[in-house]
Amino acid sequence: MTADVCGNGEGIATKGTRAAFFDLDNTLLAGDSDYLWGEHLASLGVVPAALHRRRNREFMKAYEQGTLDVEEFLAFQLAPLSRHEMHDLERWRRDFIETTIAPLVLPKALELLDRHRRRGETLVIATSTNRFVTEPIARLLEVDHLLATEPEVHGGRYTGRVSGAPCSGHGKVAHVRRWAASHAALLREACFYSDSIADLPLLEAIGHPFVVDPDERLRVVAEGRGWPVISLR
Repeated sequence: MTADVCGNGEGIATKGTRAAFFDLDNTLLAGDSDYLWGEHLASLGVVPAALHRRRNREFMKAYEQGTLDVEEFLAFQLAPLSRHEMHDLERWRRDFIETTIAPLVLPKALELLDRHRRRGETLVIATSTNRFVTEPIARLLEVDHLLATEPEVHGGRYTGRVSGAPCSGHGKVAHVRRWAASHAALLREACFYSDSIADLPLLEAIGHPFVVDPDERLRVVAEGRGWPVISLR
């Protein structure tokens, strides 16, 4: 691995927050937590297993092909949250983190996060996956700041709808810009690590883009623009 910490110590702001942004799924994790949460629910029998798995695979294929309808997917993904009590959801999630997610945490990802910590930078996970799934993963990775798609809650229950704009594509850029403004961080002096062509808008908006184990389309873009391509696998 070379040139795997943004800026290599150059051009770092002396005032304000020094930030490093990270995609989560297939970047810091060796898998997709959004997809795997659906598989976990199917394995528990709390959703119609065959139908849910089929739709889950269809949405994953669309995501990989760049044709995902984000609103349609979120309606599918958030619906199970609205059908169950919070204490059941949290119990299923604890098991999911322990049995499915913890083994997918990449040791080199932990090393990368720690290098940025030692540089005095604030770590931020920016993910399109919803906060219910990703909040305990951020804690597992010891990252205090999480930008994620926000499921709407009313009366102590999830509604199945999104609160605000999804943290995806150009929406992720908007989430990151709001966070940067509120923390006096300059995006031109920050870095962002991602594996997916879906994150191209943020990679283009950040000062130091890093491409991690990329999909083929993102690899082509990165090579054409001279962006560093690294592997955490």
